[in-house]
Amino acid sequence: MTDRSLINEVTVDASLDDVWAAWTTTEGAQKFFSPNVDIDLRIGGRYEIYFDMDAAPGSRGSEGCRVLSYLPMQMLSYEWNAPPSIPSLRDADKKTWVVMQFEVVGETQTRIRHTLLGIGEGEDWDRYYEYFERAWPYVLANCRKRFAAG
Repeated sequence: MTDRSLINEVTVDASLDDVWAAWTTTEGAQKFFSPNVDIDLRIGGRYEIYFDMDAAPGSRGSEGCRVLSYLPMQMLSYEWNAPPSIPSLRDADKKTWVVMQFEVVGETQTRIRHTLLGIGEGEDWDRYYEYFERAWPYVLANCRKRFAAG
C-alpha cells in the first residue's frame, strides 16, 4: 500500500440534507449513480452499486463493499473494489476505501470532496488508478447534473 490517492471535488446546487441523502440512501444513489443500488447506512452495512446486472455474480459492481464509518451530514467512508477488468485485484478481494466529506458553501450549495485511498503499487494498481482517475470525476459530474436537472 502507498500514500497514493485520488482527490476530486464538486460543488452541487443542493442542500446538505439532499446531498447527504443522495450518497447514503439506496433511493438517493439510484438517481445519479446507478438504477441498481443497495446501501445500508450503518457500520458494516452494504455499500453496493451495481453497474452490470447481466454480469456474473461478483462482477456486477461494488459487490461486497461495506460502510466503514460516517459522521452524519459531514463524512462517509466505504470500501471500494477493483473493476472486473482488473481481475488480479478484484479476485484477490483487494479493496480500497473512499472518504467523502460534505461542506455547506452557500444557502443552497454543498461541496463534496471525494478521496480514494489505499491504492497499492505495481502495474495492476497503476491500471486501477488510471481507471478511477476517469471514473470518479464522471460520477461526481452525474451527481451535480442530478441536482441541476431536478
